[in-house]
Amino acid sequence: MTNSLCHLLAYLAGHGHEAMVVAPDPGPPSYAGFPVHRTPAFRLPFYRSFRVGVPSGAIRRSIGKFRPDVVHLASPTVLGAAGLTAALRLGVPAVAVFQTDLAGFARQYGLRGTDRLIWSWLRHIHGRAALTLAPSTATIEQLRGHGIPRLSLWGRGVDLDRFHPRHRSEALRSELAPAGEVVVGYVGRLAADKRVHLLAKLDGLPGTRLVIVGDGPAEPRLRRLLPRAVFCGLRTGADLSRILASFDVFVHTGRDETYCQAVQEALATGVPVVAAAAGGPLDLVRPGGNGLLYPPDDPTEMRRAVAALVDDPAARRRMGAQARASVLGRSWPALCGELLALYRSVTGSTTPAQARPTGSPA
Repeated sequence: MTNSLCHLLAYLAGHGHEAMVVAPDPGPPSYAGFPVHRTPAFRLPFYRSFRVGVPSGAIRRSIGKFRPDVVHLASPTVLGAAGLTAALRLGVPAVAVFQTDLAGFARQYGLRGTDRLIWSWLRHIHGRAALTLAPSTATIEQLRGHGIPRLSLWGRGVDLDRFHPRHRSEALRSELAPAGEVVVGYVGRLAADKRVHLLAKLDGLPGTRLVIVGDGPAEPRLRRLLPRAVFCGLRTGADLSRILASFDVFVHTGRDETYCQAVQEALATGVPVVAAAAGGPLDLVRPGGNGLLYPPDDPTEMRRAVAALVDDPAARRRMGAQARASVLGRSWPALCGELLALYRSVTGSTTPAQARPTGSPA
């Protein structure tokens, strides 16, 4: 299940609502006290950690038995599409969440010429939903341009306690940068769709130590490109909070981000961000305020932006303070409250009692 779905379930449980989940294997049989119905899943051959749930007749039966007020489709493509069909047959409104640019994802993995097919399928799915939620204004415009109707903006929340400047660790910084270098960090999947190879442009930047957190299929190549970088592997929980808060500059290379939660978490820890001027970061990064943006296909400008912050400690401190302030209104409870209001808008109810999320990433 996605991080946003887990926060939503915890919120529903805490506010007296009922829910059930259909999600691909493997995973726990329940979450936040709600049952999780598992479906078979297969892995994409070119990205083994990405699982696609296989629909079955059990989806419609489980929805019919539960009798929800609304069906929440988390990034519907295959399993979510089956959930949508079941909801329509039962006369239940469905809210579809668009959170992955599948056409952009396919292009990054060499599947050229698939845009028309992918967008045709997405129009078929989202065109039948009562409402499609997009996480950023750039994504709203993208969906509108591809003929997706009934759009509304719904961003992502951030855990303001877990991601906080107080987790900064001087001891950890001494391990990562023993010569006192400025710590420039990346957190995210190490995969082609994140364009992590662009981080090689930062190799040898004077006075810096590049720290990379995450794993994925691009890691072996990235290690060859960046022999002087520190690779921390996948980190979660308090360990991730401590590493992220110990950065001086956060850099992100993705171009097809519908939101970019990693950028938001960096901002919450009080770290200025350098990101590509495309997609979700356009809503999150205020150039000269809490970070800097660079033309998405110009890694030389990315290096210049990082270098500008490396060379100006006062600017880093000022932008770091503004970074934290810029996300204070984006807590998960606040965002989940917004989502409940959107549910009400499609159910016509003032107090929807039951939600049935489909937790499939595909």
